[in-house]
Amino acid sequence: MKRGINLIGAFVTVGGWTLLSRVVGLVRDLMLAAYLGTGVVAEAFQAAFALPNLFRRFFAEGAFNLAFVPLYAKKLENADDPDRFASDALSVLAGMLIMLTLVAQLFMPYLVYAQASGFAGTARFDLAVALSRIIFPYVLFISLAAVFSGMLNAHGRFAAAAAAPVLLNVILIGAMILASYAGWDMGKTLAIAVAIAGIAQMGLVWGAIRKLGIRIKFHLPKLTPDLKRLFVIAVPTLLTGGVIQINLLVGRNVASHSEGAFAWLYYADRLYQLPLGVVGIAIGIVLLPELARKLAAKDSVAGQAAFNRALEFSCMLTLPAAVALALVPIPLISVLFERGAFDAADSRATAAALSIYALGLPAFVIQKVLQPLYFAREDTRTPFRYALVAMVVNFVLAVGLSLYWGYLAAAIGTTLSAWVMLVLLWRGTRRMGLAGALDARIRARLPRILISSIAMGGVIFAVQYLLWDALNADGIRYIALLGLICAGAVSYGAVLLLSGGIQKSDLRGFIRRS
Repeated sequence: MKRGINLIGAFVTVGGWTLLSRVVGLVRDLMLAAYLGTGVVAEAFQAAFALPNLFRRFFAEGAFNLAFVPLYAKKLENADDPDRFASDALSVLAGMLIMLTLVAQLFMPYLVYAQASGFAGTARFDLAVALSRIIFPYVLFISLAAVFSGMLNAHGRFAAAAAAPVLLNVILIGAMILASYAGWDMGKTLAIAVAIAGIAQMGLVWGAIRKLGIRIKFHLPKLTPDLKRLFVIAVPTLLTGGVIQINLLVGRNVASHSEGAFAWLYYADRLYQLPLGVVGIAIGIVLLPELARKLAAKDSVAGQAAFNRALEFSCMLTLPAAVALALVPIPLISVLFERGAFDAADSRATAAALSIYALGLPAFVIQKVLQPLYFAREDTRTPFRYALVAMVVNFVLAVGLSLYWGYLAAAIGTTLSAWVMLVLLWRGTRRMGLAGALDARIRARLPRILISSIAMGGVIFAVQYLLWDALNADGIRYIALLGLICAGAVSYGAVLLLSGGIQKSDLRGFIRRS
C-alpha cells in the first residue's frame, strides 16, 4: 500500500468510534455504580476485570503490538509477504496466551493479591479470585483482537477495530439489565459477559481481516528470522509495559487498603479515560503505522507534518478537557453517578481523585504522540529507560504519601510520574532531527490553545456557582450539567477562533474530510 493516510480523517474515525465506546462505557459504569456502588461485589469485579486488561496491555496492546505494527507496516509497504509474517506472529502469540491462561487459573489467588493485597482476609478477596477465574480467558480473545486491529490500522482501515470496544460495553449493559430482571448474581453474570464479549470483539475484527483478503493461518509456533527481529524489538517494550503495569499495581494496592477507595479510583479513572481514549488512543493508533511508512520511505518532511498535526490536534482537545475535569469534578461525578448504591460521600471521594488525574491528562495524551516517534524507528530501549525513572517516581510518591493522603496518593503518583515521563520523552526527540521538531504553525498555535483553555476554565468555574442549586436539584440537574458543558464548549470555541488557535479554513477542511 503506497498511498498515505488522511490523518485528520483517520483521527475522526478512530476518535468517533472511541467516543461512542467511551460514552456507552460511561453508561455501563453509571449502571455499575447504581447497582453495586462501592461495595464488596463492585470492588471484587473491578479487581477481577483489571487482571486480563493488565495482561492485554502488557502483551498484545503493549509490547507485542508496538513491535509488530511497524514491522508489519514496512512489509506491507514493500510487499514482502505480510500475511506470512502475521500468521507466524499470531501463532506464537496465541500459544503464549493459552499457556498464560492455564497458569493464571492455578495461581489466581496470588495474582489477585499482587494487585489488591488490602483485600486479603475479607470477602472481597475470595470473590475477586472466583470472578477472576471466569473473566481471565478474555485476555486470549481480546489480545488476538488487538493484533488483528493493528493489522487493519496498518492497511488504513480503522472503523472495525475502533468499533470493537463498543461490543464489550453493550454486552455488559445487557448483562446487568438481564441479571437485575432475572434475579441472577450480578457479579458472576458480569464475569461471564466479559468472556462472551471477548469472543464477540475478536469475531468482529477477524471478519474485517478476512474481508480485506488477508488470510491468517494458525500453526504450531516456530521462531523465524522475522520473529527473532520482532522479539528483539518487543522485549524492551515488554519491560516498558511491565514498568507501566507496576505503576498501576502500586496504585491499586494503595487503594485496596481503604474500603471503597478501589472503586473511587476506578470511577475517577473511567471519567478521565474518556478524553484520553478519544484523543490519545486515536492518535497512537493512527500515527504509529503512518510514521513507520514515512520512515520506510525516508520522507522526514511528511513525518514531521504527521507528528505536528497529531500534537496540535491532541492539545486542542485535551487541554480544555483537563481544565474542566480539574475545576468542576463534583458536578460531573454527582450528577452522573450519584444514585442507587452510590452516595454523596462517594461523589466527594471520587471527585478528589478525578481532579488529580485531570492534571496529568495532557501528559498522558502527549506521550501517545511522542512514543510512536521512537517505536517507528524500532527504538524501544529508550522509552524503557524513561519508564524506569517514572516508575521509581510513582512508587515513592504513591507509597510515601499514602501515610498522609491515603488513596489520593495513588492518583498523585500517577499524575506526577506521567509528567516526568513526558519530559524525558520530549528531551529524547532532540536526536531525531526534522521528524521530531515543532514547525512554525504549532509554535504559534499552542499558546493560543492554552489561553483559550484557561479562559474556558474561568467561564465554567463561574457558571458552576450560578447553577449550583440546579446541579443539586432532582429533575433539572441533567439539564444544568448540559448547560455547564455547553457554556464551556462555546466559550472555548469562541476564544480559540478569536485568538487564532484555529482558523475558519481549518474547520471547513475538517468538515469536508469528516
